[in-house]
Amino acid sequence: MVMGLRRPSAARRVSLPGPDPGETSAGAARIGNWALALWLLLLTVAVVLLDALTGNDLPLIPLMVVLPALASVFCTVRQTTAVAVWVMLIVVGSRIASTGEFWDVAFILGFTAIASALGVVACAARIRHATEVARLRSAAVALQRQILRPLPIVTRQVCAHGLYAPIEEDRFVGGDIYEVVQSPHGTRVIIGDVQGKGLPAIGAGFAALGAFREAAVRERELCAVADAVEDAVVRHNAFSAETGETERFVTALVLGFDGEEGVQVVNCGHLPPRLLHDGQASAVTLHETSVPLGMAELSGEARVAERIAFPEGAALMVYTDGVTEARDANGAFYPFDERLGTWSDREPPLILDALLADLEDFSGGVRRDDVAVLVLSRPREGGSPSPHPGPAVAESPTK
Repeated sequence: MVMGLRRPSAARRVSLPGPDPGETSAGAARIGNWALALWLLLLTVAVVLLDALTGNDLPLIPLMVVLPALASVFCTVRQTTAVAVWVMLIVVGSRIASTGEFWDVAFILGFTAIASALGVVACAARIRHATEVARLRSAAVALQRQILRPLPIVTRQVCAHGLYAPIEEDRFVGGDIYEVVQSPHGTRVIIGDVQGKGLPAIGAGFAALGAFREAAVRERELCAVADAVEDAVVRHNAFSAETGETERFVTALVLGFDGEEGVQVVNCGHLPPRLLHDGQASAVTLHETSVPLGMAELSGEARVAERIAFPEGAALMVYTDGVTEARDANGAFYPFDERLGTWSDREPPLILDALLADLEDFSGGVRRDDVAVLVLSRPREGGSPSPHPGPAVAESPTK
């Protein structure tokens, strides 16, 4: 439903590095020149010996035409061309030494030349495609850095560690959103889940984030911040309707840490947070729940902020339904509260690592929704984050 894990040890940064030089050069040279030459020589010797043993009844040397095709998958264009030339030399040499009919020899030589040329062309096409993908990944990284900030984020009132895992393997951003903003009125935090998936969901999420970033600094009241985001989602939906796209809503929690006792929360149809304190995890009861952002016109009631407990030494976990609605192979839902209770005495980054690994194991690596989680705690002395690096973006696991 939102904007979609990486292995636990690596599930840690919203801004991923740009494409690797090897990837930019299109996945080239996975096999070194000397290793390729050695394998090619050994394979040629083996085929020639087997061909000599079988005689003319079962010629094996022409089967070497598959080598350029195999090389096109793993090698550079130059390497693939070298393999093609080598195969042509071997086949031509073997056919010259043979006593077969002219047209049989001509057919084999022609077929070898065509197969070798196709291997080189396929390799060039693969590298061209890989280069384009690398450029798109670089653009996606730049886009992601504009949409979602790297974690952890430390303000005067809050240290936010987090986990972000888009469902799409080839995307860095999905429909789940989050932001932490330091304002004159304290720290404002939002976590949200945009209805639907894909680029339209990203557009709605971007509209909500942009409005939140401005309103969090401008508005004194937390409800006014939520209302500003509501207006932005409504405007985005109006534009979407004009262009023929589906209108979307956003479930969200908007939190305000103003230095006073407790935390202000405006619940816009989102899942309630979990309080981690004294080695225990408990669901926070929210008495005031309004409709999701973008749907206020369906309700005649104004949004209300309520204050929840936030004891010294405690942490608040906010998350999207990609966590609670994860399922195993039998369709059973993830036992979120039960598992969270076993990690609640750990540091926030370690909780997130454990949660990510457990979700991966529980679902068998098959995710049906994006995952976003923030663990909000008071910053340590000096405003520095926990000594453990904080997670944020998780790459899709190998399936």
